[in-house]
Amino acid sequence: ALGRGSDLEKAFATVALVYNNNADTEGKLSRAETKSLLQTQFCHFVQGQENKPKYQEIISDLDEEPENKIDFEDFMMTLVMLTLMSDLLQEIKNVKTTK
Repeated sequence: ALGRGSDLEKAFATVALVYNNNADTEGKLSRAETKSLLQTQFCHFVQGQENKPKYQEIISDLDEEPENKIDFEDFMMTLVMLTLMSDLLQEIKNVKTTK
């Protein structure tokens, strides 16, 4: 669908596809599924974050109230928070590319 899309559009389309492929019929993820998805699909961003208080807060929020489900908006907000605090983001910022 986004064969001619920009890199950023393709990245967001990929996030939406991964989310939708794991979501239930209501289009939501359980908190446990969300945690598992982050650990398997976002592992390089969360790697080494285990001791950071904000990371622990995010993960403990996913461990609480398992009956509450995560919608796509909340999932994206979680991804953004984890990205912003990631050591990998700092490495990416230091890489210069040329086109």
